[in-house]
Amino acid sequence: MLIAIIAVAGVLVSLPWWLPDRIVAVRARLFARVNGEEGIPVPGGLVGVERFREVYSHPAANGRSRGAALSDLFWYWLAPGPEMHQEHLEAGERYDAVARATRDLLAVPRAQAEELARRCAARALEGVHGLVRLRDLMMPLWAEFAYELVFGRPCPREARDLITGNANDVVTSLKCTGLRHMRRRLRLTEYLLDRLPLVRRPLPAGLTPREQAYYLQGAFFNTAVVQMSEAMAHLLLVLARHPEVQHAARTGDDHYLDQVIAETMRLYPLFGIAHRITTGDIRLGEHTAIPAGSVLCFSYPEFHRAGFADPDRFDPGRFDPGRSGRPVKELNHIPFGVAANRPCPAWRLAPIAMRVAAREVLDRYVLDSSVTHTRSLPSRGPCLLTPRDAPHRPRLALAFLRVRDRWEDVWRSLVQLVLGTYMVWDARRQRLCERHFTTEPENRHVHPGPRNGS
Repeated sequence: MLIAIIAVAGVLVSLPWWLPDRIVAVRARLFARVNGEEGIPVPGGLVGVERFREVYSHPAANGRSRGAALSDLFWYWLAPGPEMHQEHLEAGERYDAVARATRDLLAVPRAQAEELARRCAARALEGVHGLVRLRDLMMPLWAEFAYELVFGRPCPREARDLITGNANDVVTSLKCTGLRHMRRRLRLTEYLLDRLPLVRRPLPAGLTPREQAYYLQGAFFNTAVVQMSEAMAHLLLVLARHPEVQHAARTGDDHYLDQVIAETMRLYPLFGIAHRITTGDIRLGEHTAIPAGSVLCFSYPEFHRAGFADPDRFDPGRFDPGRSGRPVKELNHIPFGVAANRPCPAWRLAPIAMRVAAREVLDRYVLDSSVTHTRSLPSRGPCLLTPRDAPHRPRLALAFLRVRDRWEDVWRSLVQLVLGTYMVWDARRQRLCERHFTTEPENRHVHPGPRNGS
């Protein structure tokens, strides 16, 4: 009996060290079965790393949603209004109008962007110390930042809470750690509808007011807030886990901090897989071609690993041209996509704002963390923030974080297995994207999206 008790206790104690990885493997197999065999991996057997940029930049690799069952899943997580999201619009007049409006709203002078990021960071960090989740800490900052970019005035507390609540809801469902709450999204949509006349630049022509609200919500108050919060969480967690890099970033110049940001986005790219549907044949050789209608799945993590020695090691020096002997633009590094195929419209603004926000954090705190750092970051980045003028004794906190993170991985992996499987199945059942493109234009309507949560 005693032996059995000891054995059971041993299994329970060991759970955090083996169960999460097993569940992730089961989840991957289930998702593959639900999603089917759609997609040509790039890089892969057909397209190698050496032709990644060439194929990604090909004029025929410009389809986005129509004809790909995989699109149903993305539309599910972004509904309602995914048909107005810049990243999911097909090429054409509407896409051009939306992309132009986004560029206009993002085109602020560098000094103005830096001052805005500084003010938003100062408000977000006021009174903060101790154990935090970095993604949660960053979301109000970027909610206020995005609001002022759009409306040209300080963000009210009500708007900040609506934006943060919706963005957190979307990214939580993307990580499969929670279901969508559609009423929360609706509250933000209605708020934006009332304030469309206050937008500081012209909105895309030819859109209904609700479509304009969906556009703002998807591009600025969903994607921008989520991606900037995720990027900053990765950056700050890297600094917390590498004290020598943190010290060098705090005392060094902006060139070094830029290298840290670049290496962070190499190891932890915000995009995992970017899928594109070919609108024409892409010839790869005399007897080989990718046929029109194919779904190309471009893997940022795989591309970012290729061509680097010891690619899993964090090393900002990779982006020091003097050390590498190669211009940065020649490295396998495309954190904002490629210019020829829907690049991230914030490719210029995002690094500027991130650098300022990181400086604000480094000026105030010493960062420490002992948690596992993965690209998906479902833990939201647990970290200890110690004010720089306070005693720095992180040992107990780091031990606590390490144990808590391990055990959280157990229940979190189970939640991701259950909720992720359900949402993938439900997305394929609802077929939001497929139904949108198969409905006659005069009868087409906005689908409500998932009916989860409250």
